[in-house]
Amino acid sequence: MSVPLLDVHDLVVRYGTVTAVDHVSFWLEAGETLALNGPSGCGKSSTALAVLQLRRPDEGQVRFEGAELTNLSDDELRPLRPRMQPVFQDPYGSLSPRHRIRDAVAEPLKVQGRWGPDGPARVAVLLDLVGLDPSYGDRRPYELSGGQCQRAGIARALACEPRLLVLDEPVSALDPSVRAGVLNLLADLQDALGLGYLFICHDDAVIRHFAHRAIQMRDGRITT
Repeated sequence: MSVPLLDVHDLVVRYGTVTAVDHVSFWLEAGETLALNGPSGCGKSSTALAVLQLRRPDEGQVRFEGAELTNLSDDELRPLRPRMQPVFQDPYGSLSPRHRIRDAVAEPLKVQGRWGPDGPARVAVLLDLVGLDPSYGDRRPYELSGGQCQRAGIARALACEPRLLVLDEPVSALDPSVRAGVLNLLADLQDALGLGYLFICHDDAVIRHFAHRAIQMRDGRITT
């Protein structure tokens, strides 16, 4: 029996006396999109942060590619982090306004010690992969549209060849006219690279179009 790309069991996240995520369990295969659906404040984003170990859960297990993450130290997690990357809701907020796009895309490669003589060419390939002309690397985020900036954020997330993207409302801040283009890009990347997507969204129409399966959350719990 194959091991799921992501396997979450009895996840609990508390903020003081408030339980934001209440014994949530789900799994995700490579090449699959699983949507977490529900109203604002239902625990979707807290679940995503716990999956990424950006907020350590209070209880439960998170297994990624068979490895249990919750008991690992920060040093032990470091080599796994490039393989599970976030894409955030606000395309401008996720990129430093001071940095050119090429530097933002290159940063994960440099942090992970993967930058070499072929680095600039790799950045150009990543920009092309997400539908941006490599010349856009010379621009800063405020010189791009929201859709272009989100594409740059996706390129940055792909820099270290992840297996899982955690997409936290990746199109909700975009103009409706460009949402379909970004969703189609994500679908094409999934087909080409075999990526798994944990897709946080509150839009039922988008979920029906984009996700393979969906989980409904309310008050920190899975209801369906």
